[in-house]
Amino acid sequence: MSEAPAALKVATYNIHGAVGCDRRYAPERIARVLLELDADIVALQEVPLGGACGERDNVLTLLSESGGYYAAEGPTIDMPGRRYGNAVLSRYPIRAVRNINLAIQSREPRGALDADIECRRHMVRVVATHLGLGAAERSHQVECLLQAFDTRDMPVILLGDLNEWLVWGQPLRRLLTHFLRGRAPATFPTWWPLFALDRIWIHPGEALREVSVHRSALARIASDHFPLLARIDWPPRANQERGG
Repeated sequence: MSEAPAALKVATYNIHGAVGCDRRYAPERIARVLLELDADIVALQEVPLGGACGERDNVLTLLSESGGYYAAEGPTIDMPGRRYGNAVLSRYPIRAVRNINLAIQSREPRGALDADIECRRHMVRVVATHLGLGAAERSHQVECLLQAFDTRDMPVILLGDLNEWLVWGQPLRRLLTHFLRGRAPATFPTWWPLFALDRIWIHPGEALREVSVHRSALARIASDHFPLLARIDWPPRANQERGG
C-alpha cells in the first residue's frame, strides 16, 4: 500500500552575509526569520562560514543550532581568512554532500551544494546554488548543473538565487527541459520587490503544491532578499509508484 503524501516545506534564502538593509550585521535576525518560515529544508546563499577574525564568524552554526537543523556547507570562497558560500539546513538527516564547482575564471567564484537527504524514509537530492551575474556565465553554470544531476535515481529539488531576471532568459529555458514551470514571485529587493531572482524547481514537477514569498516585517529588514517558500507533496506520487 502506497504512503499518502503530506506537505513538505522547502525554502531558499539569500541572507546577504547576515547584513540587513540597515547595513547592520545581525545573524540573529536571520535565525528569527528561519523560525518564522518553519521550513523542513532551507537553501541559504551568501553565508559566512567562519575563518575570519572579528564578528564575521560561522553564521551557519548559529542558524543550525537555533533552529535544531542538520547543516551542510558549500563554500565558494575557502581561504584561511574567509570562508563563504552556500549552505543547506534540514530537519532530516543529510546522508551525503557534494560540491559542484561552477567557477568561471576572472568572475566571482560560484558553486552548488548537492546534498542527499533522507526525508520520511525516502531520499531526495537537494541542489542549492547561487549563479553568476553575467548572462553567458549563468548559461554555462546551468548546463553544468543539468549534467551533474541528470539522474532518475531520486527526486531533485533545485533551489537558490539564480540571478536571472529575464523571464525568457536562456538559463530558465534550459531548466524547463528538466523541470516544470512553477510560480516565480518577486523576491528582490525587499524594499521594492521587482525581480524573481530566487527560484525553487522540483522534479517530478507534479509534486509542487504552491510557491510563496515570506514577506514579514522582520524579513523585510534582515536581508535584501525575501525568502521564497514552497510546499510539495512528499513523497512524490511518481516516487511512490516506483517504490511500489
